[in-house]
Amino acid sequence: MTPIEFLKGVGPKRAEVLKKEIGVHTFQDFLYYFPFRYVDRSVFHQIADIPEMANTPVQLKGRITGMREEGAGRRKRLVANFQDTSGMIQLVWFKGAQWIKKSIKINETIVLYGKAAQYGNKWNIPHPEMTPIQQHEKGLQPVYPSTEKLSASHLDSRGLHKLQLNLKEQVPIVFEDWLPESILKENRLITRNQAMLWVHFPKTQEQAEAAKLRLKFEELLLLQLELLVRKKIALTKSEGFIYDKVGTNFNTFYEKHLPFELTGAQKRVLKEIRSDMTTGHHMNRLLQGDVGSGKTLVALLTMLLALDNGFQATLMAPTEILAIQHHESLKEFLDGMEIKVGLLTGSTKQKDRRVLHEALQNGEMQLLIGTHALLEDTVQFKNLGLVVIDEQHRFGVAQRARMWRKNTTPPHVLIMTATPIPRTLAMTFYGDLDVSVIDELPPGRKPITTVHKKDEQRLRVFGFMKEEIAKGRQVYIVYPLIHESEKLDYNNLMEGYEAIQRAFPLPEYRVSIVHGQQKPADKEFEMNRFVRGETQIMVATTVIEVGVNVPNASVMVIESAERFGLSQLHQLRGRVGRGAEKSFCILMTGDKISPDSKKRMNTMVRTNDGFEIAEVDLQLRGPGDLMGTQQSGVLDLKIANLARDGHLVALARKVAIEILQDDPNLEKEDHSGLRGQLIHALKSRPDWGKIA
Repeated sequence: MTPIEFLKGVGPKRAEVLKKEIGVHTFQDFLYYFPFRYVDRSVFHQIADIPEMANTPVQLKGRITGMREEGAGRRKRLVANFQDTSGMIQLVWFKGAQWIKKSIKINETIVLYGKAAQYGNKWNIPHPEMTPIQQHEKGLQPVYPSTEKLSASHLDSRGLHKLQLNLKEQVPIVFEDWLPESILKENRLITRNQAMLWVHFPKTQEQAEAAKLRLKFEELLLLQLELLVRKKIALTKSEGFIYDKVGTNFNTFYEKHLPFELTGAQKRVLKEIRSDMTTGHHMNRLLQGDVGSGKTLVALLTMLLALDNGFQATLMAPTEILAIQHHESLKEFLDGMEIKVGLLTGSTKQKDRRVLHEALQNGEMQLLIGTHALLEDTVQFKNLGLVVIDEQHRFGVAQRARMWRKNTTPPHVLIMTATPIPRTLAMTFYGDLDVSVIDELPPGRKPITTVHKKDEQRLRVFGFMKEEIAKGRQVYIVYPLIHESEKLDYNNLMEGYEAIQRAFPLPEYRVSIVHGQQKPADKEFEMNRFVRGETQIMVATTVIEVGVNVPNASVMVIESAERFGLSQLHQLRGRVGRGAEKSFCILMTGDKISPDSKKRMNTMVRTNDGFEIAEVDLQLRGPGDLMGTQQSGVLDLKIANLARDGHLVALARKVAIEILQDDPNLEKEDHSGLRGQLIHALKSRPDWGKIA
């Protein structure tokens, strides 16, 4: 583990920058700092070709014929004329003009590399990479991720590549191969030694691809082995209650109170849950299902199983609004059955709490719905046997663990999410959970028609809203509020509210407003007016993303839709389409939006499938953002990318399962290397996947 400062070309100052910026402390760290793409520097383009190559880097051979400074103050820039046999283009530098001027030799042939940009009718290349023709290296060149501070220390991609060449000369690349020969042959993988050499110094694109494939596969295989082993260890240690009865509560509800025939997906998931609860092991299951797929009904049937086996059950929701909604819907489902259902939130009065606590402790209250208030030590159950957690990503791991300690033997855990998680992420972030998916909607649910409209089309949108209101329907208008304290967002909301009041005046129209800065009582008052149909329009921030169920609302207008992530847009859209009427989602954006925003809008317009949307979201945002800040960075993958390497995740999972089926403790001789790597991973990586 040689410190990085001892690498030729580094020294103490650069070593500090490498440590702070990219976490490179040793020679080994640097070897594992991989390129993210490769450029073929044997291919030259012509200036005349540039208009056809927009947004694509070009490599040109020519000379600088003159340069000058333009502008003043902050707008000051250095401009040079660059010429080849096909024409001329301007080069522009906004920083480092003095250094650039010294380094440029007029009329000397150079190789220039950069991405052309159009400014008015002219093309230019900002901050190009320049090399004298005699120093130009042909062939495939790796491109390393760099930062502004690294570049300031002359450690841009080229500088990092030079250091990799120094490392190759200073230390021979010799790596022990810990993957068994049989796996290499079966999956057509090159050796580890070859991969580490080719990933940094490939001669062809094929060599680069072969190296990346090998290194990604081993990284993902080790991760999947680790998850499977952790799951096995947890299973052997976890004792769970056995639910062997399907009794009166379940049967009465199923036969007399079920509001509609269960879908095939709901029946399949119930069967998986029942199977878990008869093993004697603790259930740890994630239930995924799109908005409106009937997760709550599955959760209720699971809770009734707990009641039939002599246990209490609880459902924890992330917001008071959602907890109230669950409480009301479960009471409605169970109307006519002798089951006591309680509600506990931060707003529950002290005298009501005392009654509730007593009913819980003597077993009189069988079902309790609540928010974070359930976590309090004063909340004690007589015999808690099942915890259902809704929208689990809103709760921290430590918070969820406190629910386990509400009984001497931990209760079974069912986690629900309406945020569809791509299969690759579910396999990885939740590798130690069993995953169930409700992938069909109940009969009668109509797909929501989604359209994308620009600001200039606003009056037509208002006209459409008036048509829907005239039919007796209601409308949501949602504004982004990224941080509740952001004045800008609050002003946008208030301006929008005033504009809606002008376009939809009293007494013909009534408008509610809901946002996070209101007192809970005011928020509830406004929400209830809309729920009761006393107002036709609700202007709101994303507080209504979860928790409002108004079957009569048929239009969702999302303002500044380009500021929302795909999963949030999908969640908001799920607020409509809950009744028998045709529903619509209108995505309002500015007239000019980024390519990523355009892709999000097109995806929403094209599909209602939450899982397809989640896959696109994963590609656009990456796994850390998608899973929430508490999980971002936990994987620390060096080369594999969950957004792009889904097929490799699935292959690694399959191979890992086969290895452990054949050799559960990795005791065979050709698994000794794997065993060593796995022991190191289990010791060094935190067990972040566990619920407890």
